[in-house]
Amino acid sequence: MTTLEQQTREKGFAAAWSVASATSLTILKIGVGLWTGSLGILAEAAHSALDLAAALITFFAVRVSDRPADDTHLYGHGKVENLSALVETLLLLVTCAWIIYEAFQRLFVAHVEVDPSVWAFGVMIVSIVVNYFNANLLGRTAKKYQSQALEADALHFSTDIWSSLVVLFGLALVWLGEQIGQKEIFTRADAIAALVVALIVIYVSVQLGKRTIDALLDSAPRGLAERIISAVARVPHVRHVTRTRVRGSGTHVFVEVHVVVPRHLSLEESHAVTQRIREAVHTISPHADVVVTTTPSADNEGIFETIQSVAARNHLAVHNISTHQTDKGIWVDLDLEVAPTISFDEAHRIATDLETRVRAELSALQDAYPIADVNVHIEPRAQELVTGHDLAPKEAAQYIERLRAIAATLPHVRACREIDVQRANNQVYLACHLRLDAHLSVAEVHSLTEELENRLRREFPALGRVVIHAEPV
Repeated sequence: MTTLEQQTREKGFAAAWSVASATSLTILKIGVGLWTGSLGILAEAAHSALDLAAALITFFAVRVSDRPADDTHLYGHGKVENLSALVETLLLLVTCAWIIYEAFQRLFVAHVEVDPSVWAFGVMIVSIVVNYFNANLLGRTAKKYQSQALEADALHFSTDIWSSLVVLFGLALVWLGEQIGQKEIFTRADAIAALVVALIVIYVSVQLGKRTIDALLDSAPRGLAERIISAVARVPHVRHVTRTRVRGSGTHVFVEVHVVVPRHLSLEESHAVTQRIREAVHTISPHADVVVTTTPSADNEGIFETIQSVAARNHLAVHNISTHQTDKGIWVDLDLEVAPTISFDEAHRIATDLETRVRAELSALQDAYPIADVNVHIEPRAQELVTGHDLAPKEAAQYIERLRAIAATLPHVRACREIDVQRANNQVYLACHLRLDAHLSVAEVHSLTEELENRLRREFPALGRVVIHAEPV
């Protein structure tokens, strides 16, 4: 069973159970209320009837709200739950108006006999027990699936518990009046209890109505946008969060985030940033539908980032970018990878064009970084897949022996192992794992591996690719 199927089944069961229990309580309260003449119980019957209507609305709402988006409802059908909660609110307020009217009639106009029989007390106790179970079932399901319709239904049944306790208190006062011979005075306690029920329901209705209207007007949940902005701002490469939009639709939350990222990021890197942003939002709102828009920016950009950005915009691969400063300014050197099959003239044209573009881009940084010159070194791009084979043992041995001998003369080297020597593309390919002291800096490690490679190349001019994998001891 999929998560959506399980959600629909559990929400449907909770809604169906509330319909069944509300029907039973309404019938029971109407019968006992008419028999005993208790306005408090009749008010509770009206409240339960309202719960029945609300439960029916919720039952159909949760069935519709979980339908997927279609051509006419691009954001799904979640608003059905919000609309059902608004209808429940209006029903609550209409019922309260009737209860208040009847209570004032009994307090100041008409006199009605109230019979505080065991049936009156029994039906209210049963009502409290059933409503407690309903409120817990609906509340748990609503919290699990962020369902406003089920939450509204749970609120109805929770209100019933308190209002039933008030009615019980009113009936107890009427019974006490009979026992002490002051029934007429204490009979009014039943009407007062009905008024208290109405006030409780009005308060709950207003709170529910405000939240429902907020949802229908796409008001963001309080504090959610601020928490999302704070989480997204901590994602690496996010420089600014320029805009955040949050809207709820039933159990669904839709989030739009606009961020500024460094312009030198590649398409893959930019996509990785958007994925991390979605993950950050999901830590706050696990089921949110998140849309991320990234805007490239050159703000606070350094020389290396500027060069990478220029190369990326022109679909060029560069590496080994280095700079050094003299009295004339900063010298920039970098390696440009080109297809090995193109002519030297075409490769030189590409390199010259890149130099021109880099100089133009860095001109904006002249105050901070006065540029003396930009030099581009052309390198053939490696072929994706070439055929290779192991060298003969005797031929490979000379490379392995010299590699280990040279490594042994270098400081901080603890071992040289897992050596592979092959011939590929008419050149010798050599790879090894070099174990070094862990306290060294990256610059020191690079210097050692570079020295090892250079000494090998001086002794073996036929060497092609040399890969030295440094490992900390």
